[in-house]
Amino acid sequence: MDQILSELHAWCLQQLDLSAGDAANELDVVSGDASFRRYYRLSLKAGGTVIAVHAPPDKEDNLSFATVQALFSRHAARVPKLLAWDEARGFLLQEDFGDQLLCPLLVNSAAADHYYRRAFRVLLAMQAIPSNAHKLPLYDSARLHTEMGLFPEWFVEGLLQYRLNADERALLNNVFEKLSLRAQQQAQVVVHRDFHSRNLMVLPDESLGMIDFQDAVQGPITYDLVSLVRDCYISWSPEQVDDWIAVYRQMAMRSGLLGNISESDFLQDVDWMGLQRHIKVLGIFARLHLRDGKSAYLDDLPLVITYTLSVASQYPEFEPFCVWFEDKLIPLIVNQAWFKELAL
Repeated sequence: MDQILSELHAWCLQQLDLSAGDAANELDVVSGDASFRRYYRLSLKAGGTVIAVHAPPDKEDNLSFATVQALFSRHAARVPKLLAWDEARGFLLQEDFGDQLLCPLLVNSAAADHYYRRAFRVLLAMQAIPSNAHKLPLYDSARLHTEMGLFPEWFVEGLLQYRLNADERALLNNVFEKLSLRAQQQAQVVVHRDFHSRNLMVLPDESLGMIDFQDAVQGPITYDLVSLVRDCYISWSPEQVDDWIAVYRQMAMRSGLLGNISESDFLQDVDWMGLQRHIKVLGIFARLHLRDGKSAYLDDLPLVITYTLSVASQYPEFEPFCVWFEDKLIPLIVNQAWFKELAL
């Protein structure tokens, strides 16, 4: 890794047309994330900073990152500017958005309301990108099913060590199909796919910028909304969440992105889309622990489980799923070291 950092540092200076004395001698670690990307800050002697990224090309889709970055930048969806890119080595140089993630600023519902309304405007700007302006992958049935398939593979059988029988697999497939069909019937727009408080940054002018956008697709309009208001890392009262959903619905209708859909139908779209996402996330967080050794995500499983059951229990279509989850999985879950009781 020391050799890679040395090469990254030298490459940054070359891209910026600087000598070794014009910048800090070392790259300061900023963060890693759930992927294999690593972020570093380079301070310039003349003032200012840039972000250097090492994203191993054998593990990260850097072409998608660069493509989506260019698309968003062209259409005024605020993302860091890409200053340089070495495709072969997986080196990227980009604008520094600073360190202020949105998440720690959400100290109460009033603060959240202030920032979420700003986030809705950021979201709508991205969703307004016309479909003929890009060739993003479709969030189609195959992709939706593949994502939900992470739940039985990594969470149920991997983490909980519960072996599914044929009837149980059929039950899950029935749930997955219902959620997939509902998602595909929604208005289809550009989807960030991980639009939440840890991927939104508050810039010096108090505007919000997006990061971790490289997995963007063309898909259901409610996906990013529910990612934000039912964030896997922070929760709000159901009443507050419903208020935000209503606010966004009005904004989206005024912008022309959403037809004249009733409040109840839109809420069901949001609920079912969130259920698809949270079923997927249970599998992803389990995989991060089991495959990648990133065990911190286990602490977030109780909230995602709570979201899953609280939403599914509101719809008769998912009663068999809820009964099965409560009977078969909860007895295993309560014995896990990461388990804690939560109430929304």
